[in-house]
Amino acid sequence: MTAWTAPFITSDADLGSAPILRREFTLDDGHGAVTGATLDVSALGVVEAWLGGERVSDHLLEPGWTSYEWRIRVVSHDVTAHLTDTAAGSAAVLALVLGKGWAAGRLAWGGGGGWYADEPAGFAELRITFADGHEQLVATDSDWQALSSAITADQLYDGEDIDARLRDGSFLTPGEVTTPSIDGHEGRTSAVRTVDIGERELVADTVPPVRPLAEIAPVDVWTSPSGATLIDFGVNLVGWLRVVASGPAGTVLTLKHAEVLEHDELGTRPLRTAKATDHFTLSGSGADGSGAPDVFEPRFTFHGFRYAQVDGWTGTLDELRAAVTAVQIGSDLTRTGTFASSHELLNTFHDNVVRGMQGNFLSVPTDCPQRDERLGWTGDIAAFAPTASYLFDTRAFLGDWLRDVWLEQQHADGVIPFVVPDVLKYSPAEDFGTPDATAIWSDAGVWVPWTLYQAYGDTAVLEEQLDSMTAHLRRIKGHLSPEGLWDTVFQFGDWLDPDAPPEDAAKAKADPGVVATACAYRSATLVAQAARLTGHEAEAREAEELATGLQAAFRQHYVTDGRIRSDCTTVYALAIVFGILDEDDERRAGDRLAELAEQSGYRISTGFAGTPFITDALTQTGHLDDAYRLLLQTECPSWLYPVTMGATTVWERWDSMLPDGTINPGEMTSFNHYALGAVADWMHRVVGGLSALEPGYSSVLIAPQPGGGLTWASTSLDSVHGHIAVRWELVDGELLVRAEVPEGVTAVVRLPGAAEQRLGGGTHELRAPAAVPAA
Repeated sequence: MTAWTAPFITSDADLGSAPILRREFTLDDGHGAVTGATLDVSALGVVEAWLGGERVSDHLLEPGWTSYEWRIRVVSHDVTAHLTDTAAGSAAVLALVLGKGWAAGRLAWGGGGGWYADEPAGFAELRITFADGHEQLVATDSDWQALSSAITADQLYDGEDIDARLRDGSFLTPGEVTTPSIDGHEGRTSAVRTVDIGERELVADTVPPVRPLAEIAPVDVWTSPSGATLIDFGVNLVGWLRVVASGPAGTVLTLKHAEVLEHDELGTRPLRTAKATDHFTLSGSGADGSGAPDVFEPRFTFHGFRYAQVDGWTGTLDELRAAVTAVQIGSDLTRTGTFASSHELLNTFHDNVVRGMQGNFLSVPTDCPQRDERLGWTGDIAAFAPTASYLFDTRAFLGDWLRDVWLEQQHADGVIPFVVPDVLKYSPAEDFGTPDATAIWSDAGVWVPWTLYQAYGDTAVLEEQLDSMTAHLRRIKGHLSPEGLWDTVFQFGDWLDPDAPPEDAAKAKADPGVVATACAYRSATLVAQAARLTGHEAEAREAEELATGLQAAFRQHYVTDGRIRSDCTTVYALAIVFGILDEDDERRAGDRLAELAEQSGYRISTGFAGTPFITDALTQTGHLDDAYRLLLQTECPSWLYPVTMGATTVWERWDSMLPDGTINPGEMTSFNHYALGAVADWMHRVVGGLSALEPGYSSVLIAPQPGGGLTWASTSLDSVHGHIAVRWELVDGELLVRAEVPEGVTAVVRLPGAAEQRLGGGTHELRAPAAVPAA
């Protein structure tokens, strides 16, 4: 591992803008041509590096958000091509443009910011190798220079201001630099000073970078009833707008962003205090037909939006349509899983799950990308990790996030916090009381590493996280009641139960103690397995003992003649899937769950706790048709109701938008949350028919279970062992299945009315009798 020694540096004066840190250097002479060059960069804040007059890469918001108190990523770039045309003895420029980012900017809904740093600071070490093996090091130090920039304001929540009149490219090339001034903004230069980062560890970056993922053109531009100019990009995305514009110098374009319209105007109330507004000031270039127009593209902020309002535009609507492009960004994860079926609304829902994940997997797994939050809520990823790890390769991304889980935990007496990185310790959420371990949210420290092991078959993540997993169990054990139940501390419970009032998302039907004790049992059983797999017998026995006690207490205090306390769908779903009941009670619980689903008219009645498990619970207990009816319901609340309302991502609430087109009256409403999309995991396994029999899909189960009127479905996965695919179709009373299995993988095939088969690698055509599926 590289031993980085350069200091972090920052401007010694407030420049009134995002600072540019600059160093002019001369390539060492007498050593031949440059044969290699590596630039390692980091920041407290976010950094964009330039070398040889060009951006070093298309990476965005580097080095990303970690638990900055203890570790900061360092990103390495091969920059050989940026220096190969520079002759030995010639001058070149290395520059860092800094934004506030997560470290120095506003963060969380309390209005505060700068929780990790008072100001952004940058770090760089450029190692240049020459033909004779000589190495030259150019690194941040007190000899650098700081310059003002054209970025006059930047905040992740509020947006970015760019004044093209202040642009000057002289900082990119050797020689004298200029810093333009205008009224209200004096171009300035400054010395730099080093920043003490204390005991923070610099760690090599191992996660996929944030990058542009797509460019999206407007689908409509129009004038609203109030006279506002609005743009629709057709999908809810995460990123920003690139604008090409010309006009009189000093003209300001104001771009406001939102996910939805309400009463035919931009619906900004769900943003809460996030301004989500960019301001672009024109230089005057191109206004008279000479010179190039200004191009604006913010890179130190991001917005969650489908719609934008543009104020200050003086051209036509058609000209605006041609001038604006939405740039979608996110962590550049490799897509691995697919799904499609004969049900178009279901296909759209699955597309929405994918799009929502892409928008919220941005440096950390966030809850939402648009309002004054965008935090790494542990409960969301606890619910969604199996779906995420099928759709995309999440090993590096979630594996790195789990390191912050353990760091936060070690500094919080074993408590896995509500969000990771835990900014809420600086800006506490009073509604949640004194933070402590809480079911599902803190269970993420167990459920996510177990999911990664199941998805990729590598026990290394269990070995690395076992101390964290065990510490979580010990924290639970310390809070058990005298009856052995986890019901003594604050619980989110079945958060966002659709029957809860808009102003109180925790007021669910499910008893929070029932939810928490069931989740604790699941965590204990998983830790026991993880400990045994990694050779930690003492920890395995400790976890098994806790699981046994939790199971006995749950059965004694919460189960009576097959009925579970609070008698609602979530408690039955959890008890069935987690295996906490005996055989007779599980059968009765399944029947009661199906009865409740029917009584609800097959409208959803679960929140964050029950939603990932309810279709599995119904399927497991012989109620497949009920699971399909629940999945394919279109009336509110349901998975497909938002699709019928035009949703292009999964909503936070089942009714984030009411049937009359108004926004949910609650203060907490997002139109891009992935948690309730966790049912896609069931779609892959049961509807599509592909699941793992052994971790990492070294052995797979091919067992599609048609229903709901679907006539065909397909799913595929690029596993660590190769491409696996299943496609089934109902034709003339037969179930036709085509399966692709990679060499070295064994597939067990279970089709209705047919004997179980075992298959090896290759493409296989299979048939079985099939009844006409229920509509």
